[in-house]
Amino acid sequence: MAKKPPHRDIDEARVRVTKAKSVAVGVPAVLHALKISQEQMGVARSVQTLVRVNQKEGFDCPGCAWPEEDKRHVAEFCENGAKAVAEEATLRRIGPEFFATHSVDDLRGHDDWWLGQQGRLTHPMILDEGATHYRPLDWDAALREIAEALRGLDDPDEAVFYTSGRTSNEAAFLYQLLVRGLGTNNLPDCSNMCHESSGSALSETIGIGKGTVTIEDIHDADLLIVAGQNPGTNHPRMLSALEKAKRNGATIVAVNPLPEAGLLRFENPQTVRGLALGGTTLADHFVQIRLGGDQALFHAIGKHLLEAEAERGDVLDHDFLAQHTSGFEAYRDAMADAAWPALVEATGLSEAELRRVGEAVRTSRATIVCWAMGLTQHKHSVPTLRDVVNVLLLQGNIGRRGAGVCPVRGHSNVQGDRTVGIYEKPSAAFLDALGAEFGFAPPRKHGYDTVEAIRAMRDGRVRFFLGMGGNFVSATPDTAVVEAAMPRVDLTVHVSTKLNRSHVVPGRRAIILPTLGRTDRDRRGGAEQRVTVEDSMGAVHASRGRLAPPSEDLLSEVAIVARLCDLVFGDAGDAASVPSADWAALEADYALIRGHIERVVPGFDDYEQRIDKGRTLHLPNGPRDSRRFATADGRARFTVNPLEYPRIPDGRLLLQTLRSHDQYNTTIYGKDDRYRGIRGGRRVVLVHAEDIAAAGFAEGDVVDLVSEWRSPDGVLQERRAEAFRLVPYPTPRGNAAAYYPETNVLVPLDSVADVSGTPTSKSVIVRLDRRD
Repeated sequence: MAKKPPHRDIDEARVRVTKAKSVAVGVPAVLHALKISQEQMGVARSVQTLVRVNQKEGFDCPGCAWPEEDKRHVAEFCENGAKAVAEEATLRRIGPEFFATHSVDDLRGHDDWWLGQQGRLTHPMILDEGATHYRPLDWDAALREIAEALRGLDDPDEAVFYTSGRTSNEAAFLYQLLVRGLGTNNLPDCSNMCHESSGSALSETIGIGKGTVTIEDIHDADLLIVAGQNPGTNHPRMLSALEKAKRNGATIVAVNPLPEAGLLRFENPQTVRGLALGGTTLADHFVQIRLGGDQALFHAIGKHLLEAEAERGDVLDHDFLAQHTSGFEAYRDAMADAAWPALVEATGLSEAELRRVGEAVRTSRATIVCWAMGLTQHKHSVPTLRDVVNVLLLQGNIGRRGAGVCPVRGHSNVQGDRTVGIYEKPSAAFLDALGAEFGFAPPRKHGYDTVEAIRAMRDGRVRFFLGMGGNFVSATPDTAVVEAAMPRVDLTVHVSTKLNRSHVVPGRRAIILPTLGRTDRDRRGGAEQRVTVEDSMGAVHASRGRLAPPSEDLLSEVAIVARLCDLVFGDAGDAASVPSADWAALEADYALIRGHIERVVPGFDDYEQRIDKGRTLHLPNGPRDSRRFATADGRARFTVNPLEYPRIPDGRLLLQTLRSHDQYNTTIYGKDDRYRGIRGGRRVVLVHAEDIAAAGFAEGDVVDLVSEWRSPDGVLQERRAEAFRLVPYPTPRGNAAAYYPETNVLVPLDSVADVSGTPTSKSVIVRLDRRD
């Protein structure tokens, strides 16, 4: 059995700060991945597992959603992918004896890293009302408790069903069917907190809430703008695709407030160039923009292109504009009125720098813009992304090779979950098809997104909460509000592979249901089952784990949901108010679920055949495939978006929350951030040296971070995160950065992006308070 970490957490005072790196991956990444793998899995199990990651007959990495090429490398994983696999395939176990030893109060005193390092959950556990410890119960009893709670609700909207992006298509489809069969659309998910702004902007402007590029387009692009994104940590396999694009002659522009090693130089450990010849310089231009200034950057690019068109007459794609777009004239006029001094102020860049980026776009034959949460978690994120689309439309960079929009998703199936129905605002067409397939009338009223769900729990309007994967308490904003809201819920249920913060902030009663992971063998109905996932680029493929599960009677997510459906709906007979299906058959054969998906969700024709033998099912994409746009007028839409950017009060900083290199979302692998030079601790805040001095502090001082937010009714609110060490860092003046989930407490619940409702985690006004 693998050794567990000591009971005492690492002392944050021991944090060490060294020089930040200017190169990513290389031999250190390989060695670190192997070290973590050996610690968690042992040597033999590591080899057995890693050779199957992202292989056609293997399992999909439980980390990021970056796609694979058709031809796979024998080591088709990155450092953080190896760590994600090791975390799941660990030999460490948490059984009933662990919970007998540790009270909930004891567990609550530990950080997310310590909780996650204890190992895989093996038995259903329940926390009775007023109890201090979880106790074991069998599967039948656990599922009956949940079913009885659901049946006992006065109103189905008293229940909230959260979903993490790791849930398979099959489990997610059954899950949303359970929820809609109960009569609610309360299906918040992690997309609400990450990429909802992307979906909102893209659906409005090009008629689909997804990207329009393939992995081959990345390789063939002439220009790649990578904005608000750190692929070296968050999806390192993207670096290989960028390297291939560079070899094919692409120019790469990195837009970020922080210099990120992965976009500066990449040492590919799978090549001689990467191991021995110094690697590849990726970013031709590093554009160090102020936090929240990205909309102004794309205004500047659009303005530059239109001015160049007026001079040269050969910049815009006039045929594309005439045949496939609407609203161009209004956008052109708005950009003519845009003032260069305002764009300079918003971005922190000179007009010459802005025009340099604009000129790179002008001379490009095919441009892709990639982004992640650096663009999606601001109040004005949706207008920003509309302006990304505006710039691409000017030169016809939607629907042709090497060009398009590329929102890079985080979780490995967050996009697939949305495709098969995990959405609080489902379309009428989806509900019509679902109702026809299962013989019931799905609810039409929109449900709660994540922020709305927290408000409802806070206000006592939620009696039941079920989290399908993920770590709701740590992932959400305004931690103090969430931790006060969860205990007001009558029953909280978490379907999990590992222990996390959500288990120790329970409702009045709480149940933990352990489940199979991606790496685990899933044998149902006398046969090994496979599931499917969708990557960031709309490609669906199968995933099949091969490891022996942590306990013999562990259920898959599919089995858990199917049994709940049977318990909740099984006695209803042929009543039209609930879905009708052979739930036991669906649990025993996941192909039957895929058959239902095929008949409900467009694009899944011949689903089973198209995923067989490692093949990939590419979902239809109107803008990409044929320049078809499912918008109100059938055209890609230019939009006019007034310039917005954060104004930082005197003596304050604008904080962005971000990941360390040793974490994936709320899963903490360790206390180091190798690329940024932080080791041994996480309670650090990265601030420009001149801002530290101007505030009267010195390097290494420990401060409290206090966020300040004025609500719409004018009330100033404060939130405090204690004991953060000041680290001088080359970020723009007035900007700062610190890790989440430790700083989620600073993000006000009601500070959300317009239209999408995404929390503004990249735009938090803070002051530095001296500790007594």
